[in-house]
Amino acid sequence: MKPSTAWLCAVVTAIALTGCNNSSSDPEPTPPVVIDPDPDPVELAPNILFVMMDDVGIDQLSVMGYGGVNPPETPSINAIAQAGVRFRNTWSMPECSPGRGALLAGTYPLRTKMYQALGPNDLANSQLSPYLQTVPKMLQEAGYESGLFGKFHLGGPEHNPFEYATPHMLGWDYFYGWLGGLPATIDTTAGGVGEQGTYSCGFVPSLAQNATVGADQGACYTSATQCSELTYSGTGDSVGLQCVLQGGILVPNASCAATAPEFVVFDRENAHYVSELVINDGAEVEQVPLADPRGRGYRSVIEAQAATEWINSRSGEQPWMATVSFSAPHTPLQPPPAELMVRDLHHELNAQCDLSAGNTLNARRIADAMIEGLDTALAQLMKETGIVTETEDGLVYNPDSRTMVVIVGDNGSFGPTVKAPFDLNRAKGTAYQTGVWVPLVVGGHLVDDPDRDVEHMVNATDVYGLFGEIAGLEADVIAMGGPDSMGLMPYLQDATQPSLRTYNFAQGALNIQLNDGRNGPCVFSTMCSHTPTSKSVCEDNGGVWWGIGADDSLVVQTYQSGDLAQCWEVNQVIYQADPAQYETNRLAMGPTLYQAIRNEHYKLVQNHALDYDPATDGPVDWFSIELYQINQDHVPLLDTANRDLLAGAGAAGVPDLTEEAQQNYAALSAAVADIMSSQPDCVGDGNYDGVVDQRDIDNYHAIVDAGWTASSWYDVNFDGSTDMDDLTIIEAALGTVCGL
Repeated sequence: MKPSTAWLCAVVTAIALTGCNNSSSDPEPTPPVVIDPDPDPVELAPNILFVMMDDVGIDQLSVMGYGGVNPPETPSINAIAQAGVRFRNTWSMPECSPGRGALLAGTYPLRTKMYQALGPNDLANSQLSPYLQTVPKMLQEAGYESGLFGKFHLGGPEHNPFEYATPHMLGWDYFYGWLGGLPATIDTTAGGVGEQGTYSCGFVPSLAQNATVGADQGACYTSATQCSELTYSGTGDSVGLQCVLQGGILVPNASCAATAPEFVVFDRENAHYVSELVINDGAEVEQVPLADPRGRGYRSVIEAQAATEWINSRSGEQPWMATVSFSAPHTPLQPPPAELMVRDLHHELNAQCDLSAGNTLNARRIADAMIEGLDTALAQLMKETGIVTETEDGLVYNPDSRTMVVIVGDNGSFGPTVKAPFDLNRAKGTAYQTGVWVPLVVGGHLVDDPDRDVEHMVNATDVYGLFGEIAGLEADVIAMGGPDSMGLMPYLQDATQPSLRTYNFAQGALNIQLNDGRNGPCVFSTMCSHTPTSKSVCEDNGGVWWGIGADDSLVVQTYQSGDLAQCWEVNQVIYQADPAQYETNRLAMGPTLYQAIRNEHYKLVQNHALDYDPATDGPVDWFSIELYQINQDHVPLLDTANRDLLAGAGAAGVPDLTEEAQQNYAALSAAVADIMSSQPDCVGDGNYDGVVDQRDIDNYHAIVDAGWTASSWYDVNFDGSTDMDDLTIIEAALGTVCGL
């Protein structure tokens, strides 16, 4: 569906007039314009290149002091680090959408209501609101143009009034990428060539990789009538991957015919190689068909090339911000092209892309290769736009580009890819260190005394403030984004700057769905989670789906189950199957409300979920409160299960804490309570300005009068409809002041 320009303009105007203007007075007359006959030249604000990596925690990168035994090589990131600052103590949120919301709206999830990775069932109430002052909206105050390339995952198209035009409504002038964000499931038929499950990585491997289904020659169809014959030379990519990189489908061991065989299909997504591309240029939207070559090819390359073209097409009369939101190395894991791998890792990779226990090492190598691939794509972007130059000693930042570069991970690493000594059982999707601790590198000509580390606490929300500081905006303009961003510029300009933060904070929970719904239960080994947004996402991440449509043999045959809504119901089924072995077979419950706070030396973690109670044959609340000593040393103290200071009970059943630990526990408990109480419920306040007033009435009417009656930020009763019931609630709440 292509939203009409008139519909978008109507709501854009309403938001501009009623959502962001905090003054109720009449506008003052516009003063006459006085033209200076000989104006002084105005120096443009710095350009900004903002790079987000998907599921890259701090454990992955040697430039941050970690990376495991054999870390991926990242010369591009290293070059920016040498020209800047490595923030070694940065927290994001536990999952991608809230992490990106913190970076681009400057607020904790409790203010955006976007608590976990967005899925197709999440209402607009948990999608990033167009009434918020996002980074591109803030930078408009300084005359910036903004483009976003790659993964979006902040809202739409489902349950959103703006559908495929959501990037424009959140402030971006131009968007080229993947709206839903997550790469689709790998097409194991490789475009219809084999049966389901034949080609684990979505392309025909070489004979050396798989003697049974591999091929070293074949016909590569890039359309029904365009074909070339490929032969494997023994080096580089297999002919199957070569063909996929051209946007084609390989028919192995065949010669070209006038038309492709009937079984060849071009309308299937294939993880990182065939994706539903959306182009949102202003109010105009183009949904690119899957057969179109623009959406076929390796995502990291497409993302970087689109950004390069946009940057090089700027007039030079305005500063710009280009956000390159790489999809790599998010699951499903797929090998990148050999030319993107710094260390020729393709020789070590098996053509097996599942997350089975026997493929763990290969999966980690694929993830490493994908990180190297995005770094190589980033290098090409920065070279072609003049941000770096290539010398005999490698890549070097070019200060004449006047471009500040910010590189960050959106959340902690995905469990199976985690590097030692970090905890793969407490990774992405948790508030533990491995789930929220991310790399952050800021480099460029505004950095004094570059190539240094900052060990102070930094939050993803602070990156929002940094963008305003780079643009030269006043503090009160930056502060309109909310109270959670501290900014980072003092660290860039003063190597002795003390910590701006007393505490750091991260949180996750369930998003808002119809009828208090949640994502279905997905079981990972010994834990059940509501994080995966669908059956396919569950299985792409190595899980077993117990929700609607379950078809795993363990679920439907062994347990005679499936179609469950809650994780606690999985434990109920396990108990009913064998009560005597329940304590052995029961699953841990992945928390559905979890948050963490730390100061310089201690960290408090709070978890909540529902579990099964055999005594009542129903759900029971499960809570945990944990306290840890942590640090960010190069051999770090982590919040692993055996280090919880509250776990060991003294004689009276009370944990035997030192006086120092008791004081920190009390201080952290009070601090997290203050943060959580700083955003009270405010029914009817659809534009999140802390008051229910005429602006909310006007915003409601703007949406409904434009013809939208489904989910929106003014669906205040969360029934999936924006209707008179909502208006009645808003009118009854008029005058309510919630504040921050």
